[in-house]
Amino acid sequence: MNEPQIGSDVPRGVFSHEVPEPLRNDVRLLGELLGRVLREAGGEELLADVERLRELTIASHGESGGDALGAAEALVAGFTRERAEHVARAFTCYFHLANLAEEYHRVRVLRDRESRLAPHELAPDDSLPAAYQQLAAEIGEDAARQRLRELEFRPVFTAHPTEARRRAVAGSIRRIAELVAERDMLHVGGTSLVENERRLLAEIDTLWRTSPLRAAKPTVLDEVATVLSIFDSTLADVLPTVYRRLDDWLLEADAGTTAPVVAPFARLGSWIGGDRDGNPNVTAEVTRAAAVLASEHALDALLASARRTAAALTLDGVGTPASPELGALWQRQRSLAEQIAARAADDAPNEPHRRALLVVIERIAATRRRDADLAYANAAELEADLRVVQHSLEAAGARRAAYGDLQRLVWQVQTFGFHLAELEVRQHSQVHAAALADIEANGVDGELAPMTVEVLDTFRALGTVQRRFGVAAARRYIVSFTQSPEHLAAVYRLAELAFGGAEHAPVIDAIPLFETFADLEKSVDILEASLQHPRVQERLAANGRRVEVMLGYSDSSKDVGPVSATLALDDAQRRIARWAQEHDIVLTLFHGRGGALGRGGGPANRAVLAQPPGSVDGRFKLTEQGEVIFARYGDADIATRHIEQVTAATLLADAPSVVRRNDEAAERFADLAKRLDVASRERFHGLVRADGFPSWFAQVTPLEEVGLLPIGSRPARRGLSVSSLDDLRAIPWVFSWSQARINLAGWYGLGTALESVGDLAELRTAYAEWPLFATIIDNVEMSLAKTDERIAERYLALGDRDDLARMILDEMRLTRRWVLAITGSTGVLSNRRILGRAVQLRSPYVDALSLLQLRALRGLRTGDDAESVDDLRRLLLLSVNGVAAGLQNTG
Repeated sequence: MNEPQIGSDVPRGVFSHEVPEPLRNDVRLLGELLGRVLREAGGEELLADVERLRELTIASHGESGGDALGAAEALVAGFTRERAEHVARAFTCYFHLANLAEEYHRVRVLRDRESRLAPHELAPDDSLPAAYQQLAAEIGEDAARQRLRELEFRPVFTAHPTEARRRAVAGSIRRIAELVAERDMLHVGGTSLVENERRLLAEIDTLWRTSPLRAAKPTVLDEVATVLSIFDSTLADVLPTVYRRLDDWLLEADAGTTAPVVAPFARLGSWIGGDRDGNPNVTAEVTRAAAVLASEHALDALLASARRTAAALTLDGVGTPASPELGALWQRQRSLAEQIAARAADDAPNEPHRRALLVVIERIAATRRRDADLAYANAAELEADLRVVQHSLEAAGARRAAYGDLQRLVWQVQTFGFHLAELEVRQHSQVHAAALADIEANGVDGELAPMTVEVLDTFRALGTVQRRFGVAAARRYIVSFTQSPEHLAAVYRLAELAFGGAEHAPVIDAIPLFETFADLEKSVDILEASLQHPRVQERLAANGRRVEVMLGYSDSSKDVGPVSATLALDDAQRRIARWAQEHDIVLTLFHGRGGALGRGGGPANRAVLAQPPGSVDGRFKLTEQGEVIFARYGDADIATRHIEQVTAATLLADAPSVVRRNDEAAERFADLAKRLDVASRERFHGLVRADGFPSWFAQVTPLEEVGLLPIGSRPARRGLSVSSLDDLRAIPWVFSWSQARINLAGWYGLGTALESVGDLAELRTAYAEWPLFATIIDNVEMSLAKTDERIAERYLALGDRDDLARMILDEMRLTRRWVLAITGSTGVLSNRRILGRAVQLRSPYVDALSLLQLRALRGLRTGDDAESVDDLRRLLLLSVNGVAAGLQNTG
């Protein structure tokens, strides 16, 4: 796909964001190489069709576009089945290439910004050092250091099916990105440049020829492996890098020569292999296997890090003598494994610290292969040995060796342990209720239903994981649709039944998940009543009165609409935080945010700073899922930036100035919040509760077909037809509206709510002074940027309900008009250069894929297309992948 159009004939509309020259060059190069690949694979005719469609969709965004979109639609209608598929794949390849070019440009900008900073100079305002400096200025250095020591960031990786790319495609994209970086960083020329271009062509050809559709759904363990690849490639090293960067800034000249100020504040969690709510593929055996896989990767990372550290620890015993404690460790090591110790002594003669570390390495390897005689019992034992080596180095004056690479290894042990990420179990409250009823009727040793057996086996699997990897490896048990304190009590009761008594049961913290609007309203009453349960009291006594509460963004948004859901979640957090303070409870709120804006997504750091006072308190936990995992953690530089931004916001959220601002805004705009809530909810319910809406929704979006897409192990529904939305998962709800270029889940109801207020001056004041409202407006603006009214009209016309179609289009126009008025923008995202540029560049190309999808969807809906159902579905699913890549979000 020849690419000179980027920045030249790209649609301008009412605003234009200039494309930086390095990014323009990367996209142009990749586009030209893709064009060559298309010509080689399909001839001039394929390239000509792609170019003609591209030109028409670009022209349709121009001021003199005329009926260019109609001409593009006619062109698509005339394609043969094979040509339509090839064109869909061509545009999808383009998006993958444009995305990687933009991602690399982000890395380029981050590195350039970093290179311009003087030593110990403050990074940007949203950096961790800047947040610490502001906090220290407000509450004093000692108090700020204490807050830093208590800081917690807990990303929890989930396997919700929102990553539409195959792993093979992702691998190809990664290799192309590496070649782009090589070209940029090495400033290759001459023969090297020719070789780089040859390899790029080969990789782009591979990307083109690799089927974007999986042949079958991935298994749960496939999903585990996918996320573990992120740990291997970035997180194993990124987290200690984040700690080191902050420590360097805090300690300045003393950095690396003294004990670190920074305690590891990140702890990883995972639902992959533990989340069985509605996923019959997650069994007790899968849970055990997922824990083993994660442990193997953690131990492999520790082994590699320990070997690197030992290789450089060649300090001789004369200048750096061993401490008595190190001598005692060596004697213990010799008695434990005489032959291994002898080899270590031969490999490191007169190097006592390296010698001890070589035996430590052998013990980590033994832990990995489950050699009970030599293995460490737990990560604390390993850390203790490393501390002995570290303190001996410090005592001998080798402070840089003590607090250099060895400290990095210590941080990794503290952060990942032997389990890597805590495996969290989730199950629906009604499954527990049914299991208890079954056991009461038949006895725990009687003939029980398969699901009851599986529930009991799940608790036994938790016991197995805890015995092997420690309590921290798996103790959180999340109860979906917690609607009464009995739903939490059921978890403890089932654990006791599985083990024949409380004394043998694993350690469990039952965590309520409040998802619907009604559940959020009752949350404090449920929490209050749960305190009376003996097992809850026991856990509070044992864990320092720590309680975790999960909030479901997705189902609440589907329940009452995005505006009312956001306001309800804010109110619930405020009330839960007050409840925790009254009971002297250390509260952690777990945000089931998702990635898409319709599921609570958007910039996490800004969302943290908009939280109610007391609801963060130095701890932030959220789900990271699907394409968001790769976007935030797939590249080391971007992952470092993301983690620093979120932890900076977490540290700063309870600064007096932030608390005062949020408190005053909540009080001042309380009446406005009520008016927005009532009007937006009424408008949302007027649509989704209209007669026939569920079946119409399935008719005008690719809802049914999304369920066929093999992008996750989990079913798209909790076993219902489209006659009801009650049990439709939020992912296909959001995904389907996104594919139809409507994004209704992210904005519907806001326009009516703003119109009901009607006072633009008041709304602009709220936007400037009320962080929660600003977050709502900004997230809706991002959501609207990925809508297209002309394309949306074509999807809505697939149904036979002009009234519902008119409601959606009217609300879209109304919402856009009010958002632009409040932000003072000339166009959606006109004031947001980077995001606006990304959307501006992509929109015409997404249009091309949308037209291909519409062609397939019309054929499937009318049944009068000459093509077979299978061919139409294949084209539709190919276009789904492309639109997801173009919009850069799915569910």
